[in-house]
Amino acid sequence: MKIGISCYPTFGGSGIVATELAMALASGGDEVHVISYALPSRLSFINANLFYHEVVVPHYPLFEYPPYSLALATQIVEVARHQRLDLIHVHYAVPNAVSAVLAREMLQPQPLKVVTTLHGTDITLVGNDPNYLETTRFGIVRSDEVTAVSAALREATQKQLGIGTPIEVVPNFIDPDRFELAKAQNGARRWGTPEEKLLVHISNFRPVKRVLDVVEIFHRVHREVPSRLLLVGDGPERPKVEQHCRDSGICHAITFIGNLPLVEEVLVGADLFLLPSETESFGLAALEALSCEVPVIATAVGGLPEVVRHGENGFLLPVGDVEAMAKAALELLGDDDMRRRFGRAGRRWVVDQFDQQTIVEKYRRVYRRALDLD
Repeated sequence: MKIGISCYPTFGGSGIVATELAMALASGGDEVHVISYALPSRLSFINANLFYHEVVVPHYPLFEYPPYSLALATQIVEVARHQRLDLIHVHYAVPNAVSAVLAREMLQPQPLKVVTTLHGTDITLVGNDPNYLETTRFGIVRSDEVTAVSAALREATQKQLGIGTPIEVVPNFIDPDRFELAKAQNGARRWGTPEEKLLVHISNFRPVKRVLDVVEIFHRVHREVPSRLLLVGDGPERPKVEQHCRDSGICHAITFIGNLPLVEEVLVGADLFLLPSETESFGLAALEALSCEVPVIATAVGGLPEVVRHGENGFLLPVGDVEAMAKAALELLGDDDMRRRFGRAGRRWVVDQFDQQTIVEKYRRVYRRALDLD
């Protein structure tokens, strides 16, 4: 197949999954054209079947805000017309799905199928905003196929947008081999001393991630156990978090690593992963931690219970319950046998349920259905 993939090129989950999917499809023999306003952070041109097309947004004095959605639609048309794409797979509803539907109309009579994957905030935040609700609904309803990364997100989409559009759950995935290769490296241990327990958090540092809760959980742990917190990522809340660390007098035990394309480089060798989010439609960072045999302490919200199995590979607790999360962290850190057992169970679970080959084949079935090939 000739497949176009449009995504945001950032370190967020939707861009990461779209990029990993593009590379996996290309490795499997499909011709894949990635379309975005910048080169996605994880995109590696290790296969001759993989191509990148930049969306250039014109800046005219007339436009107070550059019209990215129109520029994206135009680029999709150009790529689809000249590369003879079979379909365009867009990740994130706004504006990607709407731009793809518009491109399909402009291409007529040349056919182009539109597959839309919903990742979370495109529904729970952007799509739920009255300013975008109708646009989001339009993009989803007019897509040929729609998938969501979790059952929780599918239900939220149908409820919040009031639509009966069939939505197939195709979860995020991991490449097990990538994490096996990382075991040869020092991983998280590079940042800690031999006696320190290493706790990790990875996010885009937005309010919904509740990174201040991460610091508060760690503060309580650090009082009881020699430990270090590794914060991976960047975003609008980082200055506030850094100031909170200084005010708390705990900066000496916290390392801000910044954005890291290959997160296994910091997850391997870690003792615990913290994800106390306000909401998570899936929780890709938790999945990646589990794949590295790192137990996860997270909130029992959204799609996280579909990833983290309470009492088996981690603990799920109420949003904002810092005390309970710290207690769970201390329980795991104080029992190496339990922590290792949770880690091994997490690895087995994600390899069994979220293996790249299995999930990519699910996407191929969605494509074939859209193209009436089955």
